[in-house]
Amino acid sequence: MADFFSLYEGIIDAVPRGLRVTETCRGERWSMSFNEKNAAVAMFTPGSSIPPLFPEGLNGLEVRRAAEGIKSWNFAEASMALAAVNSALNTEARVRALHAEDSMDRYYTQGLDFKGKTVGLIGHLNGPPEMRRDAKTVYTLEKAPQEGDYPDSACDLLLPRCDIVIITGSTLINKTLPHLLDLCRGAYTILTGPSVPLCPALLEQGIDRIAGMVVTDSEDMKNSVLSGQRGSPYRYGKPFLLVK
Repeated sequence: MADFFSLYEGIIDAVPRGLRVTETCRGERWSMSFNEKNAAVAMFTPGSSIPPLFPEGLNGLEVRRAAEGIKSWNFAEASMALAAVNSALNTEARVRALHAEDSMDRYYTQGLDFKGKTVGLIGHLNGPPEMRRDAKTVYTLEKAPQEGDYPDSACDLLLPRCDIVIITGSTLINKTLPHLLDLCRGAYTILTGPSVPLCPALLEQGIDRIAGMVVTDSEDMKNSVLSGQRGSPYRYGKPFLLVK
């Protein structure tokens, strides 16, 4: 990618002005950010070897300013900054305005034909039942590989072979997404998960679908974050799907 941060700048530019970060919290798995109107989450990614861009934290900052933190190489800060971005972008009003409504009984792969296809999964993503049934090959690539997974260093070899690539939204935080998109330019690409911002500009960066969530029960979501509960956070929200 010619400009590594162009994808991030597109997200920052989408964040409306006038909102402020009123509260932040994090647990073992998720970061959460509140503004005056909404709340949202992003996967918590540890990593604080680089000093943060905002040493005093994000509380009190305008969300548009806090959004700059998604470019931070301090992954803990970038996690919270992405949650702040999502608090501004992942709202029920924007879902309606962008006609991005989805339902829990459908997969973000609705309408895709997996027959004979080679599929790459970046992260442990279940996908629909027909994916593993119909696809010729399914590669799972992981930073922390489990039985049957390829290590993430295999991405350069395997992703160019794929017809469909499904990528976890947390790759925005660890900054691997730009390179991953370069590797799968010939594939149909989906960015998915609660970390994904509802940002149409992402569809101009080589992504064909974005799928994420809007938090609708912020108090229970916060309790889940702080307690480190396992299980899908979608029980505290609604899914969205935006297709190019």
